[in-house]
Amino acid sequence: MKLLSIAHSEKAGKKLKAVFEVNGRQRTTHFGAAGMDDYTKTKDKEQRARYRTRHKKDLETGDPTRAGFLSYYILWGDSTDVHTNISSYRRRFGL
Repeated sequence: MKLLSIAHSEKAGKKLKAVFEVNGRQRTTHFGAAGMDDYTKTKDKEQRARYRTRHKKDLETGDPTRAGFLSYYILWGDSTDVHTNISSYRRRFGL
């Protein structure tokens, strides 16, 4: 599995899209609710902690291509910078 790109989503209601290569085929995942806050915008650590508590269950799938993983680690990651969170996501999952 390989992360090919992360860019703005053209899908209504979504912020970003991630394109992966999985078993030789491309897989696109749109994530992040457009118009909603995230840690990269608000920089509110308490809000991030509440989000992570509510959405920890999204990680139970074990599939880093799922929208829940992408939102958790990129929009609500340790940094307020999206690019830093993308780099951390790549390292964490070997993408």
